[in-house]
Amino acid sequence: MTDLGELNRSTPPGAADPVKALLHRHRDLCERAVDPLEIAAGLEAHGITDRTAARFRHRDVFSLAEELYARVPRDETPPEPTPTTTAPKRSTGWTVLTLLPGALCVATVIALRLTHGQTRLYAVAAGALAITLALRAALRRGPLSARTDIPPRSATATCWLLTYAVLGDGLLAAAVTGGPDGLPDGTAEGDWPIALAPVTALALSCAPAAWAAHLFTARVRRRLASSRGLEDFSASVRPVLIGVLTLFLAALTALLTATTALLDEPFALPATLALGGLLFLARLLTIHGFTHAPRVILTVTAVAQTAGPATILMARLPGWDVLATPVQTLTSAWGVAALPTLTCGAAALVLLLHASRKLPRASAHIPPEPPQ
Repeated sequence: MTDLGELNRSTPPGAADPVKALLHRHRDLCERAVDPLEIAAGLEAHGITDRTAARFRHRDVFSLAEELYARVPRDETPPEPTPTTTAPKRSTGWTVLTLLPGALCVATVIALRLTHGQTRLYAVAAGALAITLALRAALRRGPLSARTDIPPRSATATCWLLTYAVLGDGLLAAAVTGGPDGLPDGTAEGDWPIALAPVTALALSCAPAAWAAHLFTARVRRRLASSRGLEDFSASVRPVLIGVLTLFLAALTALLTATTALLDEPFALPATLALGGLLFLARLLTIHGFTHAPRVILTVTAVAQTAGPATILMARLPGWDVLATPVQTLTSAWGVAALPTLTCGAAALVLLLHASRKLPRASAHIPPEPPQ
């Protein structure tokens, strides 16, 4: 809004050509743009709205951007503009990359079931490393790739949330009843039971997440090309956001149903959907350049989940009994799955509200400039 205020102060009330001053202030943007849509997104990012465009004798920002684009002198044979109204073409490379984390997770689970003792430990360590590297590769290419690298704290929080999905409920259940009496042995029947179905379903859902992100990008860019105003565009993006989130959660439900049946584990649907929705929304925001809110929300959620078992264990110290009361009350009423369901569900809701404000901006959907 600073640019707009300065422009209003520098433009006389009776100026014959108010667009000329705007062009002068944003000349770099207008000269770099490959089409009017990019100028419209840039103007919106500087605080210029459809209402503001009326001061420049235009019905909306898109119309104003078209005039600015037409006024900028260009070479007689300009390079062909990169189309911004279509999503990136499907690539076999990124399709394989998004399938790889799920495939490696399945292989790790099979190795966990077939090995024992020290061999099982080596198999799990190798599998976890392979899955991490595959997931990192999947997030660097294709629809899940971001404009900037994943902030380290965000990646750490994500890994911690996935680790809790495997070990957290078992630890909390054992802690509430006075345990655990030993380390997890890789089974669901030990003193510290583990849950493999949720994390396997989440790893397999990397491919549906990429497809949903691809669909979101394609639909939104088509809406950007056909809209005639920022308000119209924003209103059309929100249903698309809800739609792709619903499709992803439906795919995750189907995957969780299959993995639960194959691994013969309890059906942890609410907690898995809450975590899956949280991670999907965080990634969708990161893809479009909004990294701060996902980083903060994921970190707070990881801390909140860790605090559950931690308070139960700390309450065993003399005089600290009161620390266990909130978590014990929650687990007594709703079970140990209530903690991840509530924390991830609340975090996902916050990110959904944040995404419904940020992603309808036109400036969030202009693709980054290709490398020179």
